[in-house]
Amino acid sequence: MKNVLIIGATGTLGSAVRQKLLKESNDHLTLFARSADQLDPNPQEQIIAGNVMNDADLDSAVKNQDAVFVALSGPLGVYAEKIIAAMKRQKVVRLIFITSMGIYNEIPNSIGVGGNLEYNPVLRPYRDAADEIEATDLDYTIIRPGKFMRGPVDYEITHKGEPFGGKCVTISSIADLVLKLIANERLYCQESVGINTPA
Repeated sequence: MKNVLIIGATGTLGSAVRQKLLKESNDHLTLFARSADQLDPNPQEQIIAGNVMNDADLDSAVKNQDAVFVALSGPLGVYAEKIIAAMKRQKVVRLIFITSMGIYNEIPNSIGVGGNLEYNPVLRPYRDAADEIEATDLDYTIIRPGKFMRGPVDYEITHKGEPFGGKCVTISSIADLVLKLIANERLYCQESVGINTPA
């Protein structure tokens, strides 16, 4: 059993990862969210209402965790900096962080280069977060998903420096990858990986 912190627990991916872990692991989950009143915990879980910009909130949530999973939107570079600092203070090393495809301009013509950072400044916070994380010595895995869709677990992985594999990815596939990353802390350790569902 591991202690796993989900930051952004009420969002689409946070919720999917939560349900996957509850169903397929005996991990103890800490759910961290601003809108914690939306959550109904079961015996495997505890809830912390907090703000990722508040150091005391983060320290309380990160303490004694084995892995930290982050699925947020907004100024992700700033959020990443705050989370990294809290992890270092609490001596927690495993970080799994959701960014986006396109942050390295890795989307090929066949998929649509307009989705790359070069043409899509909306991706700048996602790249800022990746840069912050990659500059650390944490046991991080950055996940760069395609556009979310519903469907079964079915995915392929691409590595940093390789062309991205496809436009979309099922939410269940991302949750499956996160489950594997938590179970095996060496899997894709200190890597940035793309995930897509084959067309």
